[in-house]
Amino acid sequence: MTTAVGTNWAGNLAYSATEIARPTSVEELADVLRGASRVRALGTRHSFNRIADTHSTLVSVSALPSVADIFADQRLVRVSAGTRYGDLAAELQAGGWALPNLASLPHISVAGAVATGTHGSGDRVPSLAASVARVEFVTPDGDLHSLKRGDADFEGAVVSLGALGVMVAIDLDIVPSFEIAQTVFEGLPWDGVLADLDAVTALGYSTSMFTTWRDADVVDQLWMKARVDAGGTVPDEVLGARPAPQDRHPLPGVSAVNCTPQQGSAGPWLDRLPHFRMGFQPSNGEELQSEYLVPRRFAVEALGTLRSLAGRISPLLQVCEVRTVASDGLWLSSSYETDAVGLHFTWLPDQPGVEAFLPDLEAALAPFDARPHWGKLFVRRDVGRLYPRWSDFAALRERFDPRGVLRNDWMAELGL
Repeated sequence: MTTAVGTNWAGNLAYSATEIARPTSVEELADVLRGASRVRALGTRHSFNRIADTHSTLVSVSALPSVADIFADQRLVRVSAGTRYGDLAAELQAGGWALPNLASLPHISVAGAVATGTHGSGDRVPSLAASVARVEFVTPDGDLHSLKRGDADFEGAVVSLGALGVMVAIDLDIVPSFEIAQTVFEGLPWDGVLADLDAVTALGYSTSMFTTWRDADVVDQLWMKARVDAGGTVPDEVLGARPAPQDRHPLPGVSAVNCTPQQGSAGPWLDRLPHFRMGFQPSNGEELQSEYLVPRRFAVEALGTLRSLAGRISPLLQVCEVRTVASDGLWLSSSYETDAVGLHFTWLPDQPGVEAFLPDLEAALAPFDARPHWGKLFVRRDVGRLYPRWSDFAALRERFDPRGVLRNDWMAELGL
C-alpha cells in the first residue's frame, strides 16, 4: 500500500482515495477487495473525470504478472489487464499479428480503454471494446469470474465502467499484420465535407478531421490512413485540398516530431493507426478533453450545430477531432447499435471556463442523442436514457457488487 495517490494524467483532478493497492497476484487482489469498504480500479490515469475516483482504496493492476499469449489458431491474444496498447502492439507485430484498431494515443491500458468504450476511427472499425472476446475479473467478494462472447452477461460486462469487478485478463481478437499509409490534407471546405460526409470518411481505413473552429468554413486537416494491402490508394486532392508538404501535428504550429509518420509512406499498423508515437512521453496538465458520439444519421446536423457555435468554442479549444466508429452490441458502448460520429474536443486547461460552457454545448447536441465518452469531461447526468440496456446494466452491477464496494459518487450521480 502507499498513500501517494496523486492526480490524473492531465492534473485537472486529485484523487480522493487514501491509499493505492498494487497487488502482485490475483490472490492478493482478491484479499484487497474482500477487505475494502470502497474500491476503484486505476489504469493509466487518462480519464478526465472522477470515474476512477473513490474515498477509500484505489487498485492498480500494473504489478500483476504480465501476459501476452497469442493463440494463433483462434486468432486471439490473452493479455493482462494493465498492459498498454503500444506494448501489446509490439508483441503482436513481432509475431506477424495485429489488432484491427488502435486509439490515437497508444499509452493507455487495455482494461481502462475497454471499460470506458474508447475507440479509434474508421467507418467499418468499431471501438476497442468490440475486439474483446473474453473478460476475466475479480468481484468484491473475491471470486474470479470469466465471461466470453456468447455468454448471457458478456455484452454488459465489457464496457463496464469498472462497476462489476477489477479486470485481470482480457482476450482480444487479432488479425494478420497489415500496413497503413498516412497522408494529411489541409484546408478542406466544410460545405463540401457536409455535402457528402460519407464520401470523405470512407476515403481511408481510418480518417480523422481536425479543426480549431477559428474558421468555421474550413476543416484544417484531414488525416487519411489507407490500408495498403487492401488496395487503399491516396488521392491527389480531396475537395481541392492538397497533401501537406511536411508532417503535421493536429495542433497548429506544434512540431510533428511526436506524431506517427505521414507523407503517404507505408508502415506497420502500429506505427500509423495512432496519431502519436509510443516512444514519447505524453505531456501532463496541458489539456482537458470531452467527446460526444452522435448516431451517424445525425452527424451532418450535429456538425452544422458546432459550426454555429464556433465563436464560443474556439476561445476554449486547442483542437476538435471528428472521427467515425462502427456499431457494436455492447450495452454501454457509445456506438451501441448505431454507427457513430465522434466529436472530440481537446480543450485548453481552463476547467472553470470549459465546465461553464459544457451545459450549453450538451444542450445544443441533445437533439442528436449525443452520448458522452465515459472517461471525458461532461456535465449531463441523465445519460442512462441514451442507452436501451441501462436498466439491465444496473441490475448486472447489483448482482456482481451487491454491497456497492465498487460504487463511487460519480456512478451514484448517474443513477448506478
